[in-house]
Amino acid sequence: MVNTILTIALAIIILSIAITMIRFVIGKTVIDRIIAFDIMTIASISMIAIIAQQAGRIIYLDIAIVYGLLSFLAVIIIAKYLEKSL
Repeated sequence: MVNTILTIALAIIILSIAITMIRFVIGKTVIDRIIAFDIMTIASISMIAIIAQQAGRIIYLDIAIVYGLLSFLAVIIIAKYLEKSL
């Protein structure tokens, strides 16, 4: 039962990444693209967590944490650059 729910959640996350990728490509402003990038990274982190649960490998969660920290720093640096304060 849990594996079925996690598989459905994984499919929904992959669909959300695909929809966000369209927004990333078609985005009219740089801000739209930054938000789409941030959404894709958050979805990727949740996808890594689900794969870690299904594979039974807890070490993947460490990778997700590091990926989340790097994503957060990247968005902050890009925002500072766009604000012209970097």
